[in-house]
Amino acid sequence: MTNQDFFAALEDLERERGISQEEFISALENAMSIAYKKASDTPGEVVIKLNPEKKSITITSVRRVVDEVEDPEKEISVEEAKEIKKSVKSGDVITEEIKSKDFGRIAAQTVKQVITQKLREIERNNTVNEFEDKEGELMAATIRRIENGTVYVEIGGSQIEGVLLPKDQVIGEKYELNQTLNVYVKKVKNTGKAAQIMVSRTSTGLVRRLFENEVPEIKQGVVVIKNIARDPGQRTKIAIYSEDPAVDAVGACVGNKGARVNAIVAQLGGEKIDIIPWSENPLEYISQALSPARVIKVVETGEESAMAVVPDDKLSLAIGRKGQNAKLAVKLTGWKIDVKSESAALSELGEAEVTEEPQENLTEEN
Repeated sequence: MTNQDFFAALEDLERERGISQEEFISALENAMSIAYKKASDTPGEVVIKLNPEKKSITITSVRRVVDEVEDPEKEISVEEAKEIKKSVKSGDVITEEIKSKDFGRIAAQTVKQVITQKLREIERNNTVNEFEDKEGELMAATIRRIENGTVYVEIGGSQIEGVLLPKDQVIGEKYELNQTLNVYVKKVKNTGKAAQIMVSRTSTGLVRRLFENEVPEIKQGVVVIKNIARDPGQRTKIAIYSEDPAVDAVGACVGNKGARVNAIVAQLGGEKIDIIPWSENPLEYISQALSPARVIKVVETGEESAMAVVPDDKLSLAIGRKGQNAKLAVKLTGWKIDVKSESAALSELGEAEVTEEPQENLTEEN
């Protein structure tokens, strides 16, 4: 390859791959210098300079002139240096141009290595730059491979790979090659060797983004998501609110004949969703949070602590399987909730404290 062809190839790389010539030339000069030094017995520090304007490549050996040589790799005696340049004196730095027949072979090998490395670096940096502002976003993905329980996905129809670790996978959810699904971008990691896009199917952020996409009133800010509590693959409770009394916040999220919430449930693989109307009154909020169970009354028992009284035949529903419903209500409200049957509450508090408060059931069970 002639120098002209060599520099033309660099221009093509800059145009096609976005590698700046200046950055690439600097990397090539360093790599070529090291490679040439290893492959030859040239004394001194080898310096290779590429000049794209003149389409030239120069190789020089650089040594310091000394009275007594202690390191032949870096130093040259005054007597020997005077054979190269008569006016030289101790302390000077002398450079000697090298003409080498082996340089073409060494350069070709080195250029290939540097190009490969640079392309990897650029791909990594482009990935980081493209996705660093995508953290916390919902993106469509296609499963490309599954290895040792980890699912690797292609994000957004690009060549960018996302990593779905076992801890971010929903228990019971099946993943198959070429399957498409929505994922939540948790973190963009630059490992030094490659960029990794960490994605999740278990994050509450996934539910939040699905509701924002499906419910225009949320995207517009008319309806606000106050909090989300989730047991991935099983049940989610989402508290919503609107300052506009004319807006039915729950109805907006449910949609006509349940169309909106059902679309979200389908994307979550059948996960149940309780849509809870948020209230600034914590006792009312707790009552709604225990949906789908009907609550007779909520009594405050301490600082951010309350007892929820439910009909005897609804106790298991209020608590939920393995305590799931009650635990999610605790996560949603931030209060400690002790769920009691009506008969147990009567014996503990007395009839005066346990009287049913009529409530309109505003939640939707799916």
